[in-house]
Amino acid sequence: MFGRNARSRSIAVATLMCAVLAGCTNAPQPPQQGAPTTAESLPGTGVPRVTPQPKEIRRIGDDIAVRDKVELVVDELVDKPTRDLATQVLKMAGASEVVVREPGQEPASDAALRIQIGGRNSQAVSEGLRALDFVAPEKVPAEGYVLAGRGGTDPAMVIGASDAAGAYYGVQTLRQLASPGRLAGVAISDHPDMPVRGSIEGFYGPPWTHQQRMDQLAFYGDVKFNTYIYAPKDDPYHREKWREPYPADEFASVQQLIGQAAAHHVKFTFALSPGVSICYTDESDFRALVAKLQAVYDAGVRDFSVPLDDITYTRWNCDGDKAKYGSPSQGAAGQAQADLLNRVQHEFVDTHPGVTPLQFVPTEYSDVEDSPYKTAIRETLDPRVLTMWTGDGVIPRQITVSDAKQAEKVWGRKLFLWDNYPVNDFDGSVGRVLLGTYEKREPGLNQQLTGGVVNPMNLAAASKVVEFGAADFYWNDKDFNAQRAWKAAADYLAGQRAAGENPGLAADPATAGALLVFFDLEHMGPLPSGRAWLPQAPELSRRIEQFQAAWGSGDRAKAVRELREYAQAIADAPGRIERGAPKDFVSDVEPWLNATGLWGEAMVASLDGLQARVNGDEAAASGHFAEAQQLASRAGQIRTVPGKVRPQGPVHVGDGVLDTFVEQAPGLR
Repeated sequence: MFGRNARSRSIAVATLMCAVLAGCTNAPQPPQQGAPTTAESLPGTGVPRVTPQPKEIRRIGDDIAVRDKVELVVDELVDKPTRDLATQVLKMAGASEVVVREPGQEPASDAALRIQIGGRNSQAVSEGLRALDFVAPEKVPAEGYVLAGRGGTDPAMVIGASDAAGAYYGVQTLRQLASPGRLAGVAISDHPDMPVRGSIEGFYGPPWTHQQRMDQLAFYGDVKFNTYIYAPKDDPYHREKWREPYPADEFASVQQLIGQAAAHHVKFTFALSPGVSICYTDESDFRALVAKLQAVYDAGVRDFSVPLDDITYTRWNCDGDKAKYGSPSQGAAGQAQADLLNRVQHEFVDTHPGVTPLQFVPTEYSDVEDSPYKTAIRETLDPRVLTMWTGDGVIPRQITVSDAKQAEKVWGRKLFLWDNYPVNDFDGSVGRVLLGTYEKREPGLNQQLTGGVVNPMNLAAASKVVEFGAADFYWNDKDFNAQRAWKAAADYLAGQRAAGENPGLAADPATAGALLVFFDLEHMGPLPSGRAWLPQAPELSRRIEQFQAAWGSGDRAKAVRELREYAQAIADAPGRIERGAPKDFVSDVEPWLNATGLWGEAMVASLDGLQARVNGDEAAASGHFAEAQQLASRAGQIRTVPGKVRPQGPVHVGDGVLDTFVEQAPGLR
């Protein structure tokens, strides 16, 4: 499928940490989990890696054997999705049977292991933690949990949570502590930094399919995201036809998404964007807006957003607005919007039980400069309304605590981050799939923001790479390590394929390694101008610099040999990814894989040419260099797939690094 020549050498990548396997489902129940496998231990600790990184994790004893019958004791805090997930984890870890019982019921006398899950301050959990000699905090923050377990002659595992979400997240951590036949003997105290963490489907171009949304919601549960904002720009019933009810079949899909979100402890946030045509002073428009919100409230939604981004304030949509607010202007638009949002908050949100404060995307959603628009919002908008902000620009170069503090002064409230990364729907991103690290977001932002969501790509499965890093950062930014999260994302994707097709088998480390080679070639993060805020191919750049130093020092054979090994890894990566990564990921990035194979072969041919030159065979060198140029030309003709991304163009792979090397190699003497 990738149109490249077969090469016999195997991929040359370092063995990476074993995969943390997790599958996804497309039905509104908890995901079918793949066989959990031991994550690579933190260096020198014997403690498994867990993502997101827990606040505290330490080993307290031997691993716990999982075999035969396991009894799962739960209280009323533990909902069905959490019970089902725990049962799945234990069976995949080796239990032949899992018996679920509530406190007070007769215990299973023949159980080889008993696991307790419930409220942190319940008698059963408190006694279980004391028996394990774990001094856990009495008060656990929202969505938090404590976990302790050790093996030996009297094995036990206890999870105590602050709430139902905390119990679910404790079991998601248990999934990562599991390997065939055992659970790690560790103690954990954990809770999230950001109260709102997740993703906003807010891009232009092809919206995600229903299947992709279902899969994303399952994935969010795995990485402890708690929010999904439904706001696709090209859904007509979200924007252009905002007044019209969803057709019955489409609304049925929305209802299924609501159920899927609930099953994974994700808040389904319904966004309605009326700004393109609303008349702020028209009572019928307000009633149409409320009616649309009421319909999804009746279906179970308790979180709502009214985005007013990407609209003009140089004209009104009706004469009534001009009569009330005056000529179109920034300040007048801000006042009209604040009036609308205040009515929604007071007349809808406040009158509907269980609804969280309204969310809002302002027309001026970036930077930290004051304006008449921001002044109107600051002075008149209900302070409870969560106001979104994209950082120092529409595509931020970085997001700092200092900027967030300055933005708070301008807006008169702490802001809710809309992070436009890894979105690739703008001109500067033509031909790019964004698979870089989640970085240049400063630790401490959790103290300054009310929450954070990333705006992903049209390519849902490929977006998981950055979403994985964001989930780690939003959960625990103090201990966040971008490279660790990046590697964990590769392991997760490698594990999905193994879980779905070979239950009981660990993910192939070679697949995870190939993914990292590929991620590196798509590391570049573009600004609207096309300039990079994240560098392209940092690992390949480092290796080329080493090559240049060795070549310049005269050790040319070694220089060629070492770089050729990595070039072969690039050439082989697409095939390895096709065989070992999830099918939806492969489909998303197919053009870039096609180009990667060709560029990798071009680099190998270039190095073969340099080796021939070292050997004194200039004729052979010329042949290899000519082959490299032909391969590069073919790679340069590969374009994005119409209907999958917006905008369209030739794909980029390691550009400015890999192509430069191939171009300059014939001139090296």
